[in-house]
Amino acid sequence: MSPLRPRILCTEDHLDTREMITIILTNDGFEVTCAESPSEAVELAMSKPYDLILVDNWMPGLSGINLTETIRQFDTKTPILFYSGAAYEKDKEGARLAGAQGYLVKPTSCDELTAEVTRIIAESKIAYPIAVAMTASSI
Repeated sequence: MSPLRPRILCTEDHLDTREMITIILTNDGFEVTCAESPSEAVELAMSKPYDLILVDNWMPGLSGINLTETIRQFDTKTPILFYSGAAYEKDKEGARLAGAQGYLVKPTSCDELTAEVTRIIAESKIAYPIAVAMTASSI
């Protein structure tokens, strides 16, 4: 993971939304890789590390919640942010219970998307070293 350009894996089945997210986050200094399906997202997430995984909740084949549960089977560290049109509280709660750190309801402003991505990455950089230190001290 490059300290200069945080790496984002974006999972979104709509081409226009993928392109918009890529433009916004690339212009704000992120390196963005996109997956148009949950299966492609799993392959990419297993192939290299990312600083954040951005997930749509409503995708063909597998929901964002199911995708998050699948990713959490092999990656418990990378933060996951839902960016979805699914605005129901049950969707947000399901994402949290599956292992997501945040949930933005589409549409949001460019600034709000970037701010939430930045916040979650920053919090994960603080939380992970603490969790490693706590685990190491209990051995």
